Amino acid sequence: MSDRKEFRDLVPPEQAHGAIASLDLEPEPETVPLAEARGRVLAERVDAAIDVPGFDRASVDGYAVTARDTFGADEANPETLALAGVIHAGTTPDVAVEEGETAEISTGAVLPEGADAVVMVERTTEADAAGENETDIEIRKAAAPGDGVMTAGTDVAAGERALGPGTELTPREIGLLSALGVDEVPIKGRPRVGVISTGDELVRPGESVDHRAGQIYDVNSYTIAAAIEDAGGVPELYPHAGDDYEAMEEVLREAATECDLVLSSGSTSASAVDVIYRVIDERGDLLLHGVAVKPGKPMLVGRLDDSAYVGLPGYPVSALTIFRTFVAGAIRRAAGLSEPREATIDGRMAARERYAEGRLRLMPVGIVEGGPDERIEGAESEPAGAGGVESETETGTTEDEAGAETDAGTETLVYPVDKGSGATTSLVEADGIVPVDPDIEYLAAGEDVSVRLFSPDVRPPTLLGIGEDDPLLSELLDRLERPRYLSFGSREGLRRLRNGIPDVAVTSTPGTPEFDAEELGGWTREWGLVTSSGNPEGVEDLADLVDRDLTFVNRPTSSGLRTTLGDSIADLAAERDATRHDLVEQIRGFERTARAHESPPRKVTAGDVDVGLGLRATADRLDLGFVSVGTETVRVLANPDRVKKESVRALAGELETVSPLLDDLEGYRERVSSDPAGPESPPADH
Repeated sequence: MSDRKEFRDLVPPEQAHGAIASLDLEPEPETVPLAEARGRVLAERVDAAIDVPGFDRASVDGYAVTARDTFGADEANPETLALAGVIHAGTTPDVAVEEGETAEISTGAVLPEGADAVVMVERTTEADAAGENETDIEIRKAAAPGDGVMTAGTDVAAGERALGPGTELTPREIGLLSALGVDEVPIKGRPRVGVISTGDELVRPGESVDHRAGQIYDVNSYTIAAAIEDAGGVPELYPHAGDDYEAMEEVLREAATECDLVLSSGSTSASAVDVIYRVIDERGDLLLHGVAVKPGKPMLVGRLDDSAYVGLPGYPVSALTIFRTFVAGAIRRAAGLSEPREATIDGRMAARERYAEGRLRLMPVGIVEGGPDERIEGAESEPAGAGGVESETETGTTEDEAGAETDAGTETLVYPVDKGSGATTSLVEADGIVPVDPDIEYLAAGEDVSVRLFSPDVRPPTLLGIGEDDPLLSELLDRLERPRYLSFGSREGLRRLRNGIPDVAVTSTPGTPEFDAEELGGWTREWGLVTSSGNPEGVEDLADLVDRDLTFVNRPTSSGLRTTLGDSIADLAAERDATRHDLVEQIRGFERTARAHESPPRKVTAGDVDVGLGLRATADRLDLGFVSVGTETVRVLANPDRVKKESVRALAGELETVSPLLDDLEGYRERVSSDPAGPESPPADH
């Protein structure tokens, strides 16, 4: 097994600020522009053309396993698996995980064939093997399918609405566009700052990317460069540094001779392949490695030749948060610029948020205006967090230091935005951060918090929606001014609507919610089995998934469409005098999921599976085969306390005139008052 270097002693945030302040960042007297995107406004919607990530990848260092091989494993009774090989990020796996086997895997590496989970290295032990040249691994914790794995499209799903028309491109939006392959980055400022992204898996936006080899578009180079300009620096992008010592040293020292400050992202964690801390430690002066803050623990600060050096985490959200918190101020001071007036806004937590990790947490959050005198569920009954903030205060006008105001009689609600460290869309879904002290165990629903906005220009969305992913919904959102929609699935939309977070939830789950909600409108959509063009496998109906050896890809459990599929399987089981579980067990790939409505059909297009769960409209757009199973109803439900909001009324008006949009979507039709809120039989013309 590979040796893994632990972090040095984590220093408090104050010490990290002091270390960076001690660096000499004297600026060069020149400005070099690199691109022109920042500050521009989109004229049309940008949809994701690719999945991000484009492959199932490990989210932790550890061992790739088949989850069922670990069932029952614990500290007292570990499961022993044979080591089949080692997989690094940026390489094509050359091993498959068979029954009783495992493979060592690095964070970000492609999940090998046969594996469906990753067990953290801390939960494993190397054991004596029977064969002289063999290695066994003891697994001391059971894994469920999907544990330790970021599946393809979890972050951004192909066909998903990424950015809407009228969006001003700030560094957060630039980060998302970079992940989608848009090759434009703005630059403005004074100190010369070298930017280096590390990792063999990185590809420049605009170039072709091989997802099967674990390649990803470089997000950090462009995101951090935009943030440098915001802070008053001149960013200089350097070639990617590979994951070996010589390549890392060459590019770092080149940047150090040309720049006042060198910023790298990635290769600062305790992974076995990370070497950048060695370069700084052996060729320069390493001042610190590791800060007691989340996100961003693996930060480096030091000197290399005549330049200052700061190493940022590899994940985009962590990298940008640490840059803003620790580095941006030093660049502004070196450029002779005054500190900007920090824009803050007071609000209340829309839901309870747990936290107990003993580090300062810089929690990304979104904000939305609630209704007049809106009561937050749980605010009266739940105590304040350990910080001692009361749960109830007067509502009224709030004003930040930049002069922003919210209308008296309404209050700002604050909700966490965090898809995980590797998620790029968190950059554009968050409006700011809420610092959470290490000794706070949770923030209560209704608790007062102060949000540090990412920019004084941040404006809350006019409409916040959460729920099912749907192509017709994307068209409706384009007609509204500055909406924000989080396609987390029907179940999550209903859960958060019950907790009072969004203005609207969009659901295709049948039944009436067990809480107050006002229905604004809806439609029906035809769903079924998507096949390759021409249906070469001759799929006829749902029974073929059960009775034939067809590979299948499903939607996540949060999706209403998956619920509709489950109901249809239950009906088929009843016809056969069997249980739903019996039939599900016979479907090869039922538990394999892909995130958005286009994700399973694109798996079919790629030849990864025979059949995918999807919509007729999607199959028609992608020129794929389609076997109809039924229709389901999509409903738009509003928070009853916000039905008078202008944006909610505007959405309701669009729903009343939705008919022309249906003509361009196969299998869609208006919902009439007699339509049940659940699955139906296919329309007669199909």
